[in-house]
Parts: sequence; C-alpha cells; structure tokens
Amino acid sequence: MRYTLRQLEVFVAVAQHESVSRAASALALSQSATSTALAELERQFDCRLLDRIGKRLKLNALGFQLLPKAVSLLDRAEEVEELLRGQKGIGTLDVGATLTIGNYLATLLISDFMQRHPGSRVRLSVRNTRTIIDSVRQHGLDLGLIEGQCEEEDVITQPWVEDELAVFCSPRHPLATAGPVELDRLLREAWIMREQGSGTRLTLEQAARHRRGRFNILLELEHTEGIKRAVESGLGIGCVSKLALRDAFRRGSLVPIATPELDLSRQFTFIWHRHKYLATGMREFLKLCRQMTEGIRRSDQIDLPQVP
Repeated sequence: MRYTLRQLEVFVAVAQHESVSRAASALALSQSATSTALAELERQFDCRLLDRIGKRLKLNALGFQLLPKAVSLLDRAEEVEELLRGQKGIGTLDVGATLTIGNYLATLLISDFMQRHPGSRVRLSVRNTRTIIDSVRQHGLDLGLIEGQCEEEDVITQPWVEDELAVFCSPRHPLATAGPVELDRLLREAWIMREQGSGTRLTLEQAARHRRGRFNILLELEHTEGIKRAVESGLGIGCVSKLALRDAFRRGSLVPIATPELDLSRQFTFIWHRHKYLATGMREFLKLCRQMTEGIRRSDQIDLPQVP
C-alpha cells in the first residue's frame, strides 16, 4: 500500500472541515503535520484531491469520489483495531438527531445502548433537520434521526415511526375554548415558530400551503422548550410535536387547538450516507431504536418517564 490510514484520516478531516487548521485541531495534530500528510498523499499518486476556493478547501471530482471510500475504510480499520486490542464495546458512534428526537428520545436510547454495550462511545449532536442532513452527506455523522424530509441522492432514508404535530396555546388564550379553528383565523394569530430549516416548520408550512396567507410570526426560536414557555406566558400560539407536549397537556399548562384543515402528520426517519459502512455499533443502535417503537403507531404513544 502506498498510502497510510493516517493520510486518509487527514484527508477526511480536511474534506469535512474544509480547512487544514480546523482538521488539525479535530485530529489533535499540528497544522504542519496535517498539511504534510495531505501533501504526501497527493504527491505519492501525483493527483489533487482538494482545490482552494477563497479561504476554504473544497473537494474536486477525484476527492469527491474518494471520500466515501476513505470513510468506509477508516470505519472498518477502527473495528479491526478495537478487536485486536480486546476492547470491550462496539466502537464509536456519531449520531445526529433533530430537536424533538434529540430532546425526548435520543438520550434515553443512548443510555440504554451504553448499558447494553459498556465501553462503547456515543457522541450526540442535536441540530435542525437541514443541518443533520448536511452532516450525514458530508460524512460528519454516522447516523441521523430526523423529523423532516430528506431527498438527497447520496443519503439513504428508512422510516422509523410516525409523528404528529399539534397547534397549541395557553389555557388563558381566547382559542383555548374556541373549538375547531379555521386556518384563516390561525394565520392572523401571533405565532411562536421554529426557525427555517427545521422539520417542524416545514411540516406546518406544507400543511398550510393551500392558503395564500402567511403566518404572522412574532418570534422564531430554535428550541422546543423555549416555544412552549413563550406560549405558556401568553405571547402567542405554537406548533410542535405531540411527543413534546404530552406532559404539558396532561398538566393543563398548555392546551391543544383543534385544526381540522391541517394535516400535521409526518415521519421520523433514519438517514445515513449511501456509501456508509454499517459497523456493528450502528446496526445495534438502529436495532435498539426499532425495539423502542415496536408495536407503536405514533411517537407520543412511546412509554417515556413523565415530567412532573
């Protein structure tokens, strides 16, 4: 072999971070060692893998072809190394989850996973749907758990469990006792809304796309709990997953608004790169996710600890 695993590791890091300095930091190497490893790989094969565009390094056509193969080879090499070391557990797993899944399901899944496979390592990144998809596409994450749509050609999607959003308000809000509410009236209300790029925002906007009016957005917040607190305080109405609202509805601190004109159903989905090698840890984590929702039709029916 005319290349080393370290050279491939450097190439992958530079491709993901689009910067030698950031790649060096991620790998705990000096910037000169990182530059040398990348330059030596290109010199050995008399090729270029990345082009400099402004201050960033971007994959060229050859680098784009190499990246998934290099990631897969490094994943397999990590399994071999852990086997030879006699290490317990089943490796390292980088999981990305969108906010609803990350806040209400992923931490429980990871806790269960670590108990079943002691010695394993899991890193969880909680971001919106668009960010998770981009990270999977760029090989920054092994697995994504998303609540929005993904139509990227390089990404495999598998359905997990159905989810449903609910429009909700404070029990003191005029709509709390209004019965079914027409969409025209909903559009006139002050909304506390998720940011652009979130699966929740996309589902709501698609459900209302048959009307020409726009939502009257008072606040955009990146966190579900922030939206719930703002709505509880009477600032406006919101729309998030019923999974995130279950305890608040039970306590009566928030109440659902009936919206017969809106189809707010969606799908929680697993995603990973088309060229991703499904290592043992990834397969076991997917198995655990499916076990959690076995016999469950919708996410808010999952048996979770109640929040007082």
